[in-house]
Amino acid sequence: MRNTPDRMITLLRQIETAVANGKPTKQACLEAGIVSQTYYRWRRKYGGLQVDLTRKVRALEQENARLKHLVSELSLEKLLLKEIASGKI
Repeated sequence: MRNTPDRMITLLRQIETAVANGKPTKQACLEAGIVSQTYYRWRRKYGGLQVDLTRKVRALEQENARLKHLVSELSLEKLLLKEIASGKI
C-alpha cells in the first residue's frame, strides 16, 4: 500500500509529537508503522508542508506532467511537418 502525502504528513506530525514528548525517534517511527529511514526521507520532502499544501503540490505535479506530455506531442508534430515540407517523407 502506498501512502498518500496527506497520510505521510499526518504520520510525520504524530512522530514529531512523540519525539517532543521524549520518545526516541526510532521507537516513535516503529509505533507509527514505518522505519526511521522512511521518516527522514518523508521529513526531507514534506517536513514543512501542511496537508492542504500537499494537495496543491500534487495538483501542480499532475498539471506539469500533462503539460510536458503536450509539449512532447507538439514537438513531434512539428518535426513531422518539417520533414513533410522538406520532401523527406
